Amino acid sequence: MKDQDCVDLLQWALPRLDMRWQGFRKVRRQVCRKVQQRLDELGIEDVGQYRRYLDAHRQEWQVLDGCLPITISRFWRDRRGFELLEQRFLPELAQRAQEEGAAALTLWSLGCGAGEEPYTFSILWRERLQSRFPGLGLTVLASDIAAHQLARAERACYPASALKDLPRPLQDAAFERRDAHYCLKGEYRRAVELERRDIREEFPARRFHLIACRYLAFTYFDRERQCDIARRLYRALHPGGLVVLGNREALPEAVAGFEPIHGQVRVYRRREGED
Repeated sequence: MKDQDCVDLLQWALPRLDMRWQGFRKVRRQVCRKVQQRLDELGIEDVGQYRRYLDAHRQEWQVLDGCLPITISRFWRDRRGFELLEQRFLPELAQRAQEEGAAALTLWSLGCGAGEEPYTFSILWRERLQSRFPGLGLTVLASDIAAHQLARAERACYPASALKDLPRPLQDAAFERRDAHYCLKGEYRRAVELERRDIREEFPARRFHLIACRYLAFTYFDRERQCDIARRLYRALHPGGLVVLGNREALPEAVAGFEPIHGQVRVYRRREGED
């Protein structure tokens, strides 16, 4: 399948799935490879034939939707963001949680992939912050739509390239070498709960002090669905809680109740006094 053929297919199909082409433009080759594999499975020779197949088989839209998740991640991705989480945001949240008598600081990692982001939170907490907040635990809910990604997160063994941004002292503390991979030690995995979830459908029935929703809804979803997700993020946060987005992402201006709190990284606070 030629690149332009795949572009034409995605530009036609994505709006029908409440997705936006702009989010996929630079990463489309990952999607195109999966679409090509699907065409090969069906014995379909070109995208025109596949469009007709989609029109005739409504259930195929679910298969195409399953080709869309982008699996690009690594530990400590967006270095400046994690530095600020360590130096300011997590300590502030932990102090407040401790003052309110919470048993644990609660985090949610949406689109967790193979576990790099939620395990980064666990490593950061255990190595750099836990000793400052005696008696306060950490729980991290890690959600992803892809079962194979969650299986990788369950194994928690990674190539060296996945750890290249993680500060070396944290690497040495949290991982052990097994052949060509680096496997996370058990004590750093216990705080993380893995679950399969499509956030377009249902959110957890609990609240969090911090939600990381990076490179997912506000990159790939269309405007209407972004607004829906933002409103539900608001309801899923404790008052004063934080939403962390990826670089160049932003919450929709049409959604009230949030305020940006830093000029360099995309972090928003749920305003106080609103429920």
